[in-house]
Amino acid sequence: MRARKIADGIHWVGVIDPDRRLFEEITPLPDGTSYNSYLVRGKDKTVLIDTVEPEFKSILFERIDDAGGKDIDYIVSNHAEQDHSGSLPAALERFPRAKVLCTPKGRNMLLDLLPLDPERIETVEDGQTLDLGGRTLEFIHAPWVHWPETMFTYLREEGILFSCDLFGSHLATNDLFVTDRCRLLESAKRYYAEVMMPFSGPVRRNMEKIQDRTINIIAPSHGPLHDDPGFILDTYRDWAGEEPKNLVVVPYVSMHGSTKSMVTRFIESLVCRGVRVEFFNLAETDTGRLSMALVDAATVAFGSPNILNGMHPKVVYAAYLVNALRPKARFVSMIGSYGWGAKMEDQLHGLLKGLNIEMLDTVLTRGAPSEQDFTSLDFLAQTIADRHAAVCADWKKS
Repeated sequence: MRARKIADGIHWVGVIDPDRRLFEEITPLPDGTSYNSYLVRGKDKTVLIDTVEPEFKSILFERIDDAGGKDIDYIVSNHAEQDHSGSLPAALERFPRAKVLCTPKGRNMLLDLLPLDPERIETVEDGQTLDLGGRTLEFIHAPWVHWPETMFTYLREEGILFSCDLFGSHLATNDLFVTDRCRLLESAKRYYAEVMMPFSGPVRRNMEKIQDRTINIIAPSHGPLHDDPGFILDTYRDWAGEEPKNLVVVPYVSMHGSTKSMVTRFIESLVCRGVRVEFFNLAETDTGRLSMALVDAATVAFGSPNILNGMHPKVVYAAYLVNALRPKARFVSMIGSYGWGAKMEDQLHGLLKGLNIEMLDTVLTRGAPSEQDFTSLDFLAQTIADRHAAVCADWKKS
């Protein structure tokens, strides 16, 4: 297992995992992933930045050997989650003089998660530096990107930002650096939506902390490295920004066709009013694609039939996901059909209680929709178009 050279004395020593299809037992991984670890050697000290999933520790150690890492003085733990820290116990056993460097919160979390000797864990303050001999590491605390203990490590002389999960992508590729922007953009957006979107405020604040530094390379903990960092930085500013796009996301389920006919009319009515729509049949949708659409949406409109006096379970899950991911959407609504019970609107209110979002009128019909129901859908579409015209920077009414 060969190390990959980033610059003289700086190597990628991580692992590519193309076969993994689920992360944390919830996140789909259509393109696999990688666990990036980096070896940085100065004249006096050698540092390993993050480790890998413990099942791949032998690959990590082979790559470290190939990069000339016979002795390691420090192991930087930018993030305590086990896909980054899981091989720490084995690494400390293999390199007996190494000390772990992390934030104060990171120390407590590492000790909670892993069997580690507390005496071998040292904490670093925000802005603290470490001289490796001709190379200087600066530690930048970045809380809530996406755990409370996270930090970045910045190599000053080369302008390399080891950003841990920020700017990452679940993308198993043998390319060390980004070579296909279109493929990277889709993978990175999925990653942002599923991991970073609930923390868009901290993302913006922590990006401000690095904006005055010279950054030539961004080296995240998942996916290829960015040797054109301006591209991913600008993209993240857009994703994490507070202004939504002129987009309605419609997650729906239809059991007997009534809700589907309402969704079809509603989408057509929105499009005729110059509103973009992305719709997802939840009976077969990859939730990652739904999450990606939520990054830009100004409105989320759920479509559901009534089942057992409530929303369809798949729509309940979608609403729970929206509440958890905390997109920048400003408005929400519901359309659907019921037979003998109509408490779906109250249920939706309860599921979205964590969001600061305006609840628009709903269109719920008993049984098959009538012409009056279709007229109500047109009215809802017009209401959404009017709201978007007021809040969406990219609004273009056709």
